[in-house]
Parts: sequence; structure tokens; C-alpha cells
Amino acid sequence: MTMMTSQERIEAPSTAGPLATVMAVIFTGYFVIGIAMQVLPLHVHQGLGYGTFLVGIVAGSQFAASLISRFTAGHLADSRGAKRVVIAGLVAASAAGVLYLVSITLIGTPALSLAVLLLGRALLGAAESFMVAGALNWGLALAGPKNTGKVMAWVGTAMYVAFAAGAPAGSFLYSAHGFLPIALATILIPLINLLLVASLDHVPGSPHARPAVLGVLGAVWLPGLGLALSSVGFGAITTFIVLLFARNGWTAAWIALTAVSTAFVIGRLLFGHLPDRIDCSRIALVCILIEAAGQSLIWLAPSPPLAFAGAGLAGLGYSLVYPAFGVEAVRHVPAENRGLAMGAYTACLDLALGVSAPILGLVAGEAGLNAVFLASALIVLCGAGIALWLLTFANSQGRFG
Repeated sequence: MTMMTSQERIEAPSTAGPLATVMAVIFTGYFVIGIAMQVLPLHVHQGLGYGTFLVGIVAGSQFAASLISRFTAGHLADSRGAKRVVIAGLVAASAAGVLYLVSITLIGTPALSLAVLLLGRALLGAAESFMVAGALNWGLALAGPKNTGKVMAWVGTAMYVAFAAGAPAGSFLYSAHGFLPIALATILIPLINLLLVASLDHVPGSPHARPAVLGVLGAVWLPGLGLALSSVGFGAITTFIVLLFARNGWTAAWIALTAVSTAFVIGRLLFGHLPDRIDCSRIALVCILIEAAGQSLIWLAPSPPLAFAGAGLAGLGYSLVYPAFGVEAVRHVPAENRGLAMGAYTACLDLALGVSAPILGLVAGEAGLNAVFLASALIVLCGAGIALWLLTFANSQGRFG
């Protein structure tokens, strides 16, 4: 049975259970990332004594590793099957937790501890790319290509529910016991996930899958650029808002991270079906403008409540950017290269977050932490230009590619 045959079983009742399990795997996998998201800047800045530039390097290293591994993960999901790719991702995530644990034992030598921590972050980035590539291919095989936007919305919802839950959990664990429970959770949770994956049937890959990289890049690069620009705002919040709160003497920074994730999930739940039904570029344009408004509100916020509101507004705006541009990205890609296309498309997100984190760290060092959110708002607005171009092109030419 080929991948195309699997995809023709659109919305069959028997797919509900496997799809729910795939979403559960994504949730628990991203919970591991979420619990470290808030505490890593504090651990590097306060625990190891390094400045905002190295905070950005540590945050960006995960996305840089994801970028490098996206194409491999996507092609393997196409050719070897999604289940094997997800299992590989879970094993690598657990190994990243082991490196976190080793870095703690070396904390008396900050430079060496930081180096091992960077390796752990890089390995976790590769693990994340394998989990996402496998989950997206699995979901598309079960739900069918006409539900591309919906599957992407489901995967993203599971991710950001995990972020929303992981932020307060990580904050509590770190304040009570330091970085050690973060490392232990990173080791154990992916291993538990393996039990969930083992219960699912294998969805075979396509023996005809070939890594048609140039053709895929030709279809993906422009919506991918729009995704990259609009994702800088999300990276600014997850990396620097904790430091902004600490500098201002504000408490409960985890609320901001939970707000961005919760608003993101609400947007996906209420409007996640729209990219499959309405012009994707129009949706992306509106969402980008909302996201930029949220970033600007954080920049101007004189108190925590306005910063929380800005984070929530940014999360709501960002909620449909990924599926909206993503439907454009895979629309003209053959079914046997869909995993590769999703890998290439998501690599644009990794590139944006991996490059922008250290650059925004330099901005913070030179102009202050508030300036990070002004800069990110301006970059996000550049994504609106991509959406406008796609909208105009689609209306005048009738297709993209």
C-alpha cells in the first residue's frame, strides 16, 4: 500500500484514535521543550553568569540543529514511514536530557557546562525536527491532502498546549529545585512517549519517494520566507520576555509565555479550519498584522498586565500563520515529496529562530530589552509584504509555483 492509498482514507472513523495518539505524542514531546523554554535564559544568565548574546546562542542552537536536520527527517518520513522517524526523534530527545544532566555536573566550570548544554540543545533540535516531520506525515496519511491545513493546525495546537502547560511547570520546578528536574523530565518523558507510539500501526512510506530538493524549494521558498519573518516575534517572546520581566522587577513571567501559547491554541481551535477553505494569503496577512500589534504592545508596556495582553495578542495573530503559508507551500508538491516539502517549509522557521535569537540578543545588549520587541515587530511586518505579494500573485495568475 502506497502513501497515496493511505491518504485516500480521508476522515475515516478508524483514523480518529491514531490521530489522537499522534497528537498526544506531539504534546508530550513539546512539553519537554516547554518546561525548559522559560528557565534556560535564567539558567544561562543567572546560573552560569553569561550575557544576553550567549542566551540567544543557547536558545538559537536548538533551531539551528532543527534547520540542518529538517530535510533528512522529511525525506525519511516519506521513504521509511512516519513511525520510525517519530521513534528516532523520541530517542534523541531523551539523549538530549542526558546531556542536560551532564552539564549540571560541570556547573563549576561554566564554559564547559555551557558547551555541553549547547550540545544538548542541538540534539533536542534534531529530535524535534524528526518528531514534527513524522507527526505531520502521519497526520496527512491518515486525514488526506485536502485536510492539510487542518492537520497542521492540529499538530500546532498540540505543540502550543504543551508550551502553555510547560511554562508554569518549568518555572515551578526551576524555582524549587534548579535545572536538575528539567534535565530528568527531558530524559523520562520521551521514553514514556515510546509506549504511546508502539501502540500505533505502521504507516508505510512510499518506495517512489525521491529527494527532489530543487523542485520542492522552488515551491516552498516564498511562503517559507513569510513564515520565517513572522516567526521572529514568537522567538522574541520565548527567549527574552523572561529577562524583560526580571530587569523590570516584575514577577510571574510564566504568565506571558502561557498567554502566548493559550491565545495561539484558542486561535487554532476557533479558526484552524479556515486555511483549507479561504484564501491562505489573506488569512496570513490579517494574522501577521495582529501579531505585530502584540509585539508593539509588549515594547510599550509599562506594567505586567499590558505585557501579558501583548503576548496574548501576538499568540493569537501567530496562530494561523504556519498553516496559512503551509497550505501554499505544499499545494503544488507531489504527494511522495510532501514530507520533504514540510521539512523544507519548517526549516524556514528554524532558520528565522536560530538566526534571530543571537541578533536580538545583540539588540538587547546595545539598546535594551524593550528594543527587542520593537525590532521583532518591524521584522514581523515584513512578512505582511510576502502575504500581500502572494495574495496579488494568486489573484492575477491563479496559482503559485
